[in-house]
Amino acid sequence: MAKHTMLRAKELKDDEFYTCYNEVEKELNQYAKYFKGKVIYCNCDDHYGIGKGTPKSNFIKYFADNFEAFGIKKVIATHYEKSKKSTMYILDKDNTGDGIICSEDIEEIPLRENGDFRSAECVELLQQADIVITNPPFSLFREYIAQLIEYNKKFIIIGNKNAIAYKEVFPLIKNNKVWLGYNSPCHFIYNNKLTKKVNGLTRWFTNLLTTRRNEKLETGKTYYNYENMYPKYDNFDAINVNKTSDIPMDYDGIIGVPITFLDKYNPNQFEIIGMGTGDTAKELGISKNYRGRTDLSITVDGISSCPYNRLLIRKKKDN
Repeated sequence: MAKHTMLRAKELKDDEFYTCYNEVEKELNQYAKYFKGKVIYCNCDDHYGIGKGTPKSNFIKYFADNFEAFGIKKVIATHYEKSKKSTMYILDKDNTGDGIICSEDIEEIPLRENGDFRSAECVELLQQADIVITNPPFSLFREYIAQLIEYNKKFIIIGNKNAIAYKEVFPLIKNNKVWLGYNSPCHFIYNNKLTKKVNGLTRWFTNLLTTRRNEKLETGKTYYNYENMYPKYDNFDAINVNKTSDIPMDYDGIIGVPITFLDKYNPNQFEIIGMGTGDTAKELGISKNYRGRTDLSITVDGISSCPYNRLLIRKKKDN
């Protein structure tokens, strides 16, 4: 049910999915060392829910809970209002005088505009930030990530898994300017209700170094003498692999893998050549398949099919 809810919301361009606290905590705890002395901007986050004092954004709550422990310099949060001026929330000092900096010290400051992340007012706040962390509108993800790249910002954000294949996003991944975080968030709040088991639909995207970027993949699988396990595509010189764990470590040619490979991707071990669909497929010279489309196709036991969203990778030399 939750999966269908999110898919339907995506079709309707409904961006009102709020991230659960445990999902925020599970991911952001991995980056704690980056937060010391930094200005953090949550530019798609409303502090108050139903009734003043009720946190709506668990990003704000998380940073308020850990402000002193992480040594954060300042937290800024803004959110979009459709038909009125919005509000900015700032946490940077002990306003209550109780000796600690926490959620009770958050200041509310009226904005001149509606809080759209693209507004001049919010861009000015963006320029002050060291790291941007939020769950942006999925329907505006292309524009959102383009802005972060334009202003050279570090970030940790949530996006739809399919954003990997966007023509505006894939080149960033291919050129190691953006990569996946540690987890796949699956718990969201929608219409004030917990939406569970949104498995595999969303990912964390970041440009902060993660420990897994240095982990070498070792599958123990080999290509030679097991060629029948790795059929070649009909319309491109590459072998097909259905699971990352089945990548043959002795094969030096191009390999088509599912996009879940990005969870294990080490840029020092592999290079990303392109994708088996869309513009990059045409650029690579992938010819039209049996359906007349420029997508990778494969024939096994006389049955032709098109594997879903294949990344094309190649092992780097000396690995």
